[in-house]
Amino acid sequence: MSDRSALLKGVRAWLVFFVVCLVLSGATAFPLVHELRWTEDLLRSLSAPEHLPGLMEWIERVRQGLETADADYPFLLYGTDWLAFAHLVIAVAFLGPYRDPVRNVWVVEFGMIACAGIVPLALICGPIRGIPFWWSVIDMAFGVFGVIPLYVVRRKIKRLEALTPYAGSRPVPVPR
Repeated sequence: MSDRSALLKGVRAWLVFFVVCLVLSGATAFPLVHELRWTEDLLRSLSAPEHLPGLMEWIERVRQGLETADADYPFLLYGTDWLAFAHLVIAVAFLGPYRDPVRNVWVVEFGMIACAGIVPLALICGPIRGIPFWWSVIDMAFGVFGVIPLYVVRRKIKRLEALTPYAGSRPVPVPR
């Protein structure tokens, strides 16, 4: 297998991994009420109230809030439907780098910028919304861990670009 083929295969594998994570993350924003009930049941079965009372209190509070919103103000959950949709739309954008990584490296860089933006968002909006700091750290971890595969992909694309006989969208003559 040539260096170019190996790099392309690596880029595509990392992109598939990232897109699957992005889709799963988005899809979980649809059934929030049910997920919180399941999470609470799971944590109780694992004796979390005794070992992690702060986590259990937070999960209970969030579940109660979501149940109240779902029962009395279901339109509020429409916002999380849009959050889920945004994840799915962003995932579709990564088809560009999958098809032509060199030409569409900007999508990967956009994703890296978005991952970096999670940190200030969590640090600013978390306290405003009454989110415990430790939960904001979990949210920030999505950006930190999300940027890792994208960084790997970008490095591979830049190596692939150096092996590609064209620059951007204009063909470059290959010396004979």
